[in-house]
Amino acid sequence: MNPAEGSTVIGKTVIIRGEISGKEDLYLDCDTEGTISLPENRLTLGPDARVVANLTVRDLVVFGTLTGNVQASGRVDLRQSASVTGDIVAGRLSIEESAMLKGRVELLRNGETASASAPRQASPASTTVSSEPLVLQPKA
Repeated sequence: MNPAEGSTVIGKTVIIRGEISGKEDLYLDCDTEGTISLPENRLTLGPDARVVANLTVRDLVVFGTLTGNVQASGRVDLRQSASVTGDIVAGRLSIEESAMLKGRVELLRNGETASASAPRQASPASTTVSSEPLVLQPKA
């Protein structure tokens, strides 16, 4: 997995504890604990990432391990090697075969924001086995 061009990259020998915020795309492949706030940007968790944090992002791509809740105004992609334990509120969700998700999922309607929907009860996550990625989109 190569980071997207223009992303800030934090490699696997780094350990972060605390709050991360910013206004640019970020690629983490390290141990991170705390909160991550990138509401206008994409966060990618590389295959060596072990993150224990609550996330507020535009888009999220997970190859590694995440423990924490996700609020994404855009899309969340869980790739084959991903392991996520926590609740996800997002506009769209894609789960590849072999990715693991333990938590609740709430998909936003068009124009709805993640923070506006947070107090509502999320729907339980479902498990599907397929050779194609699972893409969930809200009903119109």
